[in-house]
Parts: sequence; structure tokens; C-alpha cells
Amino acid sequence: MAKKRLSMRKVKEILKMKFERGFSVRAIARSISASPSTVLDCLLRAQAAGILWPLDPELDDAILEQRLYPCTPHSRAKRTLPDFEYIHRELCRKGVTLQLLWQEYKLNHPDDGYQYSKFCERYSRWREKLDVVMRQNHRAGEKMFVDYSGDGIEIVEPTTGEIWEAPLFVAVLGASSYTYAEAFESEQLPCWIDGHIHAFEYFHGVPEITVPDNTRTAVKHPCRYEPDINPTFLDLAEHYNTTVIPARSRKPKDKAKVENGVLVAQRWILAALRNHTFFSVHQANQAIGQKLQELNERPFQKLNGTRRSLYETLDRPALKPLPATRYEFAEWSKPRVNIDYHVQVDKHYYSVPYSLVQEQVEARTNASTVEIFFKGKRVASHTRSCQQGGYTTLKEHMPKEHQRYLEWTPSRILNWAGKTGPSTASLAERIMAAKRHPEQGYRACLGLLRLGKTYGAERLETACARALAIGALSYRSVKSILKNGLDSQPLPKESEPSESTLLQHDNIRGSDYYQ
Repeated sequence: MAKKRLSMRKVKEILKMKFERGFSVRAIARSISASPSTVLDCLLRAQAAGILWPLDPELDDAILEQRLYPCTPHSRAKRTLPDFEYIHRELCRKGVTLQLLWQEYKLNHPDDGYQYSKFCERYSRWREKLDVVMRQNHRAGEKMFVDYSGDGIEIVEPTTGEIWEAPLFVAVLGASSYTYAEAFESEQLPCWIDGHIHAFEYFHGVPEITVPDNTRTAVKHPCRYEPDINPTFLDLAEHYNTTVIPARSRKPKDKAKVENGVLVAQRWILAALRNHTFFSVHQANQAIGQKLQELNERPFQKLNGTRRSLYETLDRPALKPLPATRYEFAEWSKPRVNIDYHVQVDKHYYSVPYSLVQEQVEARTNASTVEIFFKGKRVASHTRSCQQGGYTTLKEHMPKEHQRYLEWTPSRILNWAGKTGPSTASLAERIMAAKRHPEQGYRACLGLLRLGKTYGAERLETACARALAIGALSYRSVKSILKNGLDSQPLPKESEPSESTLLQHDNIRGSDYYQ
């Protein structure tokens, strides 16, 4: 029903308070004891009639009333229905509201247009006739819903004839329902990440929000309030500048768009290909691509246009641009730094700054690089090594005393020892040979260097000769010899045991047996 006509006195009050004093619509409504919609209707009528403030002195009340209300009070003229499909589509645009659309509608139909409350009521009734998925108002470029289809596509192994199902990844844009689908080898993390990369590239842009289900590859620990997102998935989201907000558990309305997208993909892709035989996932994806194009160009049943036409007008202009480079898959782990300031990543050991000993860090590993992070800051970067059990160490990660050791090599150790004497060189060589890695004997050899500075090179050479003679091949033995002055005593002479000292036994023949 049309609003009751206002007296010209109240009309003038409204115009004066609005354009001379700058009052809001609600403030004016309270001042003249009218509803805000009545005041807004009056202002829209004045705007449509080209009436400006202050009023022309020659504009009397009769002319003003005729220009504002050209129809008689008892006119039963038929109302002009809004274009509800246009309204529904425009509501997907960012910042567009029903009130804004009503104002635009009212400017075009000031006399035969519905008032705001009736406008909303008629739109709501029209909207109820749409299916559940179409009823949801998703902003253009705002959300992409992703999930795996419950049913996959059958693949026949060409060598064994074994049949297995390749899972179908489905992504749907919220505003246009534009759909992407692809079959993968499995539902593991690398396939999940590749599915998102290919979807972004298929859509030629990135949405503000990515909405996955609570699948384990996306959410490590589901929680209604603070779900723990897989770190690799978060890494992907950061690279593409999108936000991951998982759907709530057991809340189907949160993901109705992708649920419907999965259902449509099953009906118009999987069912349509049910009689085809595929011998590889690549072969299946070629057929899926053709059916996907047909699906996106199929006309809607209750709306004009297709998924593609809505995508071109709504989602694509609102999507954020793709980054300059494609995301490179990387896995994350949380190792703890060992006392040797190395962390284990994929059975190899990589150094970090020694100050992080016993701290838990994060390791990001891709095909070529291993990066170590502590509290969000990168502290180390190494070229990835495939040597299991090996070490990759940067000199700057070592304490200063360890850095000094790194400057020594086995040949340098032996050259230094040779300057002291042959016995010292021989002992150093024997010490390093006794270790699994020569570097493990560096510390003992450098200890000998300090002994030479304390006791002199001559005494050190004599002590090393005595240690070799008695088989005491260690730094501690040489130190003990020097400390106790044993280097000044003569070396023990080698003597061969006499036959009388040999063990006598009936089973031992002795040397005479062979004469």
C-alpha cells in the first residue's frame, strides 16, 4: 500500500531539515512524527521531480503537490514489479544492499513503485522459490568452496587389469557457482595442494576466502572456534593471499554450495562418463574437462544465464590476481635442535645457530631447499641433501671454538705434528685412524698442540714415542706421561718370550714337532 500523502507544510519541513540543516532521515522522522520510510519517500519524490531547496517563490502548494504526487489519492494504478533476478544478482556485488537497490528502483518508479517494506517482502517471496543453494547470498569473488566427491572415477590398470577409484576434487565459486573438477591419484596432501593450484588457475584469480571441509589434509585438529590448519595448506594460502576458514563440523549449510557442486559433478560428469573406460588419471581428466565445460555452460533452471555467464560478470572481475609464480609444494615439520646444533629432516642433519640448542623449530622442505624457522623468523637455509645420515653444516652456525676446529684438516694436523717429530706425527695419525671420522680426533690432536706449548716440543716428542711403545694412543696418556715425568725414563725394550714361558698343554705340539 502507498504511503499517506504528507501535507505541503510537512514536506517543506522535511526539505528544510534535510538540505538546510543536514538532519538524518531518522532525525527528521522523529521531529515530524512520521516513519523513516515516509520521509525517505518524500525525499525521493522531490529528487525525481527535480525540486531543489530553497523552493522557488513562485512554487505554491498546489503546484508542489502536483509535482510530488501527480496521481490522485484514489488511483489504483498497477504497481511495477521489481526485476527480482537482477536484484538477486546485484546483491552478490560487494557493498550492495537491498535498501540501495530499492532506492534505485524507486527513482525509476516514484509513483507506481513499492515502498521499502513491500519491496523486501516481494523479493523474499520470490527468493523462496529458488533452491537452497541459489538462495544463499555470496559476495562476488568472496568465497571458494572445496571438497572431494564421495564417489570417484574408475581407472583400469593397463598391465594388471586392476580397477581402482581416483577421487574427484571439486571447487565452486560462491556467487556464480562456477565449478572446477579434477581427478587425482589420491586424497593425500600433495594432490590436495595441486587441486587448489589448478582451481585458482582455472578461475584466473583467487577468492578472498577458501572454505574446505574438515578433511584431515586441510585441518589437522578440527575445532569449532580455532581449527588447526595444516601448515602446508596455510603456506599455500599465504602464497595466493587467500584466507582459509573451514566449514564447521556437522553444519551442512556452511558448505551447501560445494555439496551441491559435488552432487552436480556426480550427475553431469561422473554419471555421464560411467560407460567409458580409462587407463590413466590423465586420460580421465581429459574427458572430465570436456564435461566440465558443458556443465558450466548449461543454462540454469530457475535463473537466466549460465555458470560461466555469471562468473564472467560477477566473480571474475572481483577475484584477486594470481601471484607471479606458482606455489611450490613444501612440507612442514617441527624438529627439536639437538645438542650438536643440528636438526633432523628427512634422515639428514642440517645446522642451525648454536644458540637454538634444545629449542623446537619449524622446518619447511621443498624439492630443492630446507628452511628452518624459529618463532616465525627464518634462521637457516640449506640446499636439500638426499644423503641419509649425512651432515650439512654452515660455519657461521658454530660456536667460535668449533669454527677454529673447522679450519683444521687431517693433512694440516699431520703437517703440524711432523714439525714436532716423527713420533708425534705417528701418534696423531693413529689417533685419527682410530675414529670413525677423522674430525672426531681433531680435539685430541689439538690437545697435543697445547701440551707442546706447555712442556716443549722435545719432551712432547719423547712422550709420544713412549705412548706409541706402550700402546697408550690418547691425549690423556701423553698428558699423564708428561705430568709424571715418565718421558725422561728409558723406553721398555722389546723381548721375545722364551719357549719355557709358553703355555704347556698336551694339545700344543711345540716347535720340535715340525723338525
